[in-house]
Amino acid sequence: MNTVHLLEIEFEQNGQKQIITPVLLHDEQHTILIDCGYPDFLPLLEKAAQKHGISLQSLTAVIVTHHDMDHIGSLAALKRAYPQIETIAYESEVPYLAGSKKSLRIEQAEATLVDLSPEEKPHAEAFIRFLETIEPAHVDRTVTHQEQLPWCGGIEIIHTPGHMPGHISLYLPASKTMITGDAVVASSGKLEIANPQFTMDLAAAIRSVQLLLDYDIQQLICYHGGLFTGDARQALQQVIHMYTTNEQSEK
Repeated sequence: MNTVHLLEIEFEQNGQKQIITPVLLHDEQHTILIDCGYPDFLPLLEKAAQKHGISLQSLTAVIVTHHDMDHIGSLAALKRAYPQIETIAYESEVPYLAGSKKSLRIEQAEATLVDLSPEEKPHAEAFIRFLETIEPAHVDRTVTHQEQLPWCGGIEIIHTPGHMPGHISLYLPASKTMITGDAVVASSGKLEIANPQFTMDLAAAIRSVQLLLDYDIQQLICYHGGLFTGDARQALQQVIHMYTTNEQSEK
């Protein structure tokens, strides 16, 4: 039996309620976590898994969709607590996760400093300092586009760059489930590009949404927004239409 569990983790950030949705895949032999939250989220992950009757002691792997802080902040702590875990990421993400290359988010934030007002700059500098505290983590296994992992009924890796160059989404053919990471987010019954103003390559992000349409999707799970309950195919097409229409109107 192959099971997909949504770990809805609710927390407060800057006085506002936030929810992220890591995903736990489980079968008789494997327990796989997709993304792992901000720093110090290990207790929240453990509690969320326990609600589904699963102990993280059974974890066999964690797959990272990309190296944003809310997806990998607890990765090093998770690996320390459960050293049996195999850490998996797209090949180009490895140096950022290992700390041998500066985070692309830090580079992006640093590039904005020159244009900020004196009032805005301290907040940006504090954000950069926070990003610099993210603990590096070793990657045990790299994956490539359309690679098939044999666990939990099968997991297909889909390279979906745009939000970040090494971003991946995951397709589970057994249940026709698409785990999008930050390729799209669900909000107010719609799908949207995640933080377009912080997307590294918006044109690539739209092409990645188009790529998702190649798959037979019966359920779609976003890291921000959880399970999308509408017509996923139609909603993905609407995202593409919105941005291509905007591009044409700007020409």
